[in-house]
Amino acid sequence: MSDTTANDETTAERFRRVAGTFTLRAREVSADAWENPAPCAGWTARDVVRHLVEWVPSVIGRADIVFHAAPSVDEEPCEAWQALAVTLQAALDDPNVAARTFDAGPPGELTVEAAIGMLVVGDVLIHTWDLATAAGLDDHLDPVVVTDMLRGIEPLDEALRNSGHYGPRVVVSDTADDQTKLIAFTGRQPTRP
Repeated sequence: MSDTTANDETTAERFRRVAGTFTLRAREVSADAWENPAPCAGWTARDVVRHLVEWVPSVIGRADIVFHAAPSVDEEPCEAWQALAVTLQAALDDPNVAARTFDAGPPGELTVEAAIGMLVVGDVLIHTWDLATAAGLDDHLDPVVVTDMLRGIEPLDEALRNSGHYGPRVVVSDTADDQTKLIAFTGRQPTRP
């Protein structure tokens, strides 16, 4: 049985949408914008892609998922990302692979589906904003996924700060939209008021 999200969407469906938006933004990055600074200190737009294509296989690969050779992020960042996204989507779309359990590190034993839902979807979502911001592209994120993620991580504030995953929370107005609140929660300076 598939894990579902807050709005009864499967993880496979949600990943397809979030990864699809990241792919669109990566395709829109102009050749001269890949070295633009990203909101993550010390990173460029290219480094945002590099982060995903390096860490995701290092964790999800523990489930005996084969990540085939892909173009170098230095030469073809969009194609490197797409190779990763295709592999993850195939894993989610195969019920036997999606249900496979493995040691996902600190979260413990998870199915492939749960690990991608818990660890990857939100990271891709936030890094879509990073990539768009670095390249001067549309930074709007999927509002349903944004709201679900915000509601899910707010109770984990202290644990996430202590883990070093996020910097200090940026203060924004209580009336700010959920995307602004989510970006601020992660320690990034929102581009919206």
